[in-house]
Amino acid sequence: MIVTPLDSAILDSKVQYVFYHKMIDFTLKELIVAVQEKQILNQQELLLFKQYSDLLLYSIEAMRVKYMYDDEENMKVDLTDSGFPNYLEFRYLFNDLELREEFLNKLTDIEVLKDEFLDTLMRKKEPISKRKLFQAASIVYYSSAKKEYIFNRFVQGKIIKAPEGSPAEFLVSWSFYDVSHNRPFICYMYFNYDGKDVDDYKSEIYNVLKNTSDREMNLDTMAYAIDKRLPKLLPKLIKRVDLGPIHNVFAKDENKVTHAILQGISNKEISLESFAISFKIDELKSGSEFKEGSFFSKQTFQKWDAVFRQRYVFAPHRIIQLLYNKTPEIMNKLAIPPIQISEFKN
Repeated sequence: MIVTPLDSAILDSKVQYVFYHKMIDFTLKELIVAVQEKQILNQQELLLFKQYSDLLLYSIEAMRVKYMYDDEENMKVDLTDSGFPNYLEFRYLFNDLELREEFLNKLTDIEVLKDEFLDTLMRKKEPISKRKLFQAASIVYYSSAKKEYIFNRFVQGKIIKAPEGSPAEFLVSWSFYDVSHNRPFICYMYFNYDGKDVDDYKSEIYNVLKNTSDREMNLDTMAYAIDKRLPKLLPKLIKRVDLGPIHNVFAKDENKVTHAILQGISNKEISLESFAISFKIDELKSGSEFKEGSFFSKQTFQKWDAVFRQRYVFAPHRIIQLLYNKTPEIMNKLAIPPIQISEFKN
């Protein structure tokens, strides 16, 4: 399913807008802390998870500043199985910052704007107009936001030495914002290298990952494509983390957890600020190897085990109770019992 802007809700009031941004910022930060405390990822994976999450938080903060006083444009929030901003919002950010200098040259000089603010507040004793506030917010947005920190459609991590005790010598990570699901995924691949220096092969590795692994698909399909196109690379473990959906009042999907929360809010059993986060990890391990091809050009391929999926739910205590009552079939299939995080209070 391809998601379009029509599958999105428009935040059409500043109250909604501020509420949404506070909630997303809060839930992501709670998720990072809880994943660390429960050791759901190892230390190196967690470090990379934080780095990708920081890009996500940075981008959402840039959106907050961008739309703060803009009455003509409104940010779109995904209505399908996500709870995150529509993927086009990230594209708009990136496009804006490509033309950063051009926009800055069109904006009122910051010193002139400061003088006008002081004159309005101190001499005229009047509030600053929305138009002037939007000008100030635009200056902050274009002068402070950095294109390289925006969570792009595909974000490539570096090849590093894998931690001691890992299933292979090297580790590479990448992240992508899936267009069909409108939410971020983070991937890790542990691999060995059949050559002298892996740095000599990194451009090929990065190119194949970008072209084969930039969207949600069957993990064994992804693994086979990587294995086939990179004959010198021997993947041993691929791990994919699915961040979401974030189930909250803005969601309108058919997910049972979302439906339970929306019904609870509607029945006034739980507050408007209620939320839960789904979090999934898919793992694919190489069980053995086999060779294929002619005598002179044999390539080593991996025999993959079945995909191992672990599902987690993070939520405040009251929501965990609600979900056990409303969706016991989901709660009882989690990798570990639901993980309690703090309540969000607007």
